[in-house]
Amino acid sequence: MAKEYKLSSTRLHELEEELHYLKTTREKEVAEHLKEARSFGDLSENSEYDEAKNEQAKLYGRIAEVENILAHAVLIDDGAEEATGHIGLGCSVKVRYEEDGEEIEEDYEIVGSQEANPMAGRISDDSPFGRAVMGHAEGDIVEVDAPAGSMRYTIVSVEKKS
Repeated sequence: MAKEYKLSSTRLHELEEELHYLKTTREKEVAEHLKEARSFGDLSENSEYDEAKNEQAKLYGRIAEVENILAHAVLIDDGAEEATGHIGLGCSVKVRYEEDGEEIEEDYEIVGSQEANPMAGRISDDSPFGRAVMGHAEGDIVEVDAPAGSMRYTIVSVEKKS
């Protein structure tokens, strides 16, 4: 069975636009680059041709990847579980934990794996943190088994992102 990719409607639209760009504009650019590289002569010693072929392979690889994601995309429901105050996809979560005797609060947004960006506070529901907090509510204490060790978080607030 193929993996499902949980996406927001915004991310789904971005991927559709990217696929359109890759299949139209970018494919023509790469074909032109390949044609130009061929004109330089002997293909066995033509580094421009090799580079253009590699670029073409990367392009077709990305097209196949985006098509696969779109074919197996599951749109995130913008209001089901989160209306109950429980953490689900698309929720903003504020958590508190203790580090070196100091209490620290951080905000995260729980998203599908294709939208995750930990540096921007967008955590995948497939990550150890995401799996640990899913379904919990404000005031719950969750334990996250991470590579750095086990950590306890208190859920301070849960909000559905608008």
